[in-house]
Amino acid sequence: MKTGADLKIYDESHTEIDQDILEELLEANPKSTLIIKDLSEEEATSSTDTLTSHSSSEQDVPSERCAKRLKTSQQDDRVGAAEEQRSAKEMVLAALKEKSKGDEILEEYKATETLSNEMRRALVNILVGHMTERHGRIPTQKQREQYAIGIVSLFPSLKDPFSKKGYEHFYDAASGSGYLAWRLKTVQRNHSCHTERKNKPSSEQGGPNIRRDISLEHQLEGDALVEAISLLAHTGVEETIFEKMRQTFRYRQGLVHDADTATNILKTFPRFLDTKGLVNQDFVLLFDLNTSSKLLERWNGTFKPKIIQEARNRRLLMSAEKAPENATDSNWDSDLSTLLLLVHLLPPSAGRKIAAKISASDAVEKLVVFHKSCCSIDEHLRKSQSHQPYLLAVGRSRDVIDSYYIALDNKLIPCQTAGSLGALDELFKVHYIFNISYDNTLINFYTFLQTTVYNIDVGKTKGAPRVKELRAKLLNST
Repeated sequence: MKTGADLKIYDESHTEIDQDILEELLEANPKSTLIIKDLSEEEATSSTDTLTSHSSSEQDVPSERCAKRLKTSQQDDRVGAAEEQRSAKEMVLAALKEKSKGDEILEEYKATETLSNEMRRALVNILVGHMTERHGRIPTQKQREQYAIGIVSLFPSLKDPFSKKGYEHFYDAASGSGYLAWRLKTVQRNHSCHTERKNKPSSEQGGPNIRRDISLEHQLEGDALVEAISLLAHTGVEETIFEKMRQTFRYRQGLVHDADTATNILKTFPRFLDTKGLVNQDFVLLFDLNTSSKLLERWNGTFKPKIIQEARNRRLLMSAEKAPENATDSNWDSDLSTLLLLVHLLPPSAGRKIAAKISASDAVEKLVVFHKSCCSIDEHLRKSQSHQPYLLAVGRSRDVIDSYYIALDNKLIPCQTAGSLGALDELFKVHYIFNISYDNTLINFYTFLQTTVYNIDVGKTKGAPRVKELRAKLLNST
């Protein structure tokens, strides 16, 4: 059975015209006469029709109309491709604009007309995050290609001139490879690994990594938000700093709960590094003033004497009751000594999260570090290997501390108060305002403070038996 006609096109001299040059011929001579032969018929010559612009045959096709139809079809294809590129480009640009790292990517490309490996990885991470947020963990081939098209449209120098489409190194549908495809596989694999953890009942969820509802008034967005962040980087007026930090709180919480932007939070909001009190303000905005003040208000009357008594019962009492005349360089002040006793009462638990057994004394070193005021703090930070926040106590001796800082990402956040109790209070709060997990060796210590002192996520946080036992002893004793 014949499935279609076998057509050939000739000019008036019966010379066959290749279809590749047909459009060019028609543009040069739109009124030319063409001959179309159907070779599928047994007698090709009998079915030949001479087509002119004056023919009345049903197969007559004016060359002008043929040329116009061809041109229109090709123009439609070009317009469609251009529209697809424009739409994909705008989508990628919008995705980058939502992230602070995106601005860095755009600035680097503008300055260098290329992207470093670090920025290319950041670009892929942002776009895959955007893709999965909009289309789920398994986006279609077309959706993946849209992002790849958008990348090379927004960053033309990243287009591969030797590949068919130019974007296969970002996504190649034929092989399922490319930077976007590989990152998607990683996201899907990580999701599978954490499904069980995420599906745990709510009774085991709580702590600093929970994203909490923020219902605050006067939170800035759009251009006003950008202007406020810019103003914060330049103003020296403390009242303005606190006001603008308050108005950008919701945006800041969004950043710290995004893996792509959390590590740059102190770069985006550097006023934490030179303005005391911002940690406390953010914590109050996240919870309330009553929760924020619980450690300072309840310490002396409720917890400190009972911790000292429990330590005495276990013969762990060190310098919590020391007299000033007996002070030595090895002794902290009474408040901090008592807090360190709490670490000994709640030593690190053995488990998968702790690679090797660690003593309570070693855990203390992860909580507070003494630094003599005559030595270089910068040198200390350069040598520091800690990725968790800790207190840096700067002074002439451990019992004469001039100032406390919270060391975080090799930077120092000055504590608002000069006392050790207030400094430890801010160290605890830093975990919540920057979405930082507790140090594995100090989980029992921090969980006790969280649930027993601050009363945060009580009943939602899974505490170790040691924590529950000590809580029962302290709260039930008279």
